[in-house]
Amino acid sequence: MDVTDLYPEDLVYEHEATAATGVPGQVIRQWARRGKVRRFEGRPDQYSGQGHEYKTLYALPDVQARAASYRPMPQRAPKAA
Repeated sequence: MDVTDLYPEDLVYEHEATAATGVPGQVIRQWARRGKVRRFEGRPDQYSGQGHEYKTLYALPDVQARAASYRPMPQRAPKAA
């Protein structure tokens, strides 16, 4: 998918991508850092409405394509002190 194929409603904040796909936000940020999901800088006058100044937008079609093959890895139980 080319960048010109994206519509403004395809760009979502992290919490919206998490709600749409079920993938944790940390995983979405890691995919973006590795270049597997495109991220865009939001406008400074537009906030996400979550009480924080989230300005990074992610391409929802990219996140949905990666989420189809996402399988959560079970984490180890914390050891008793």
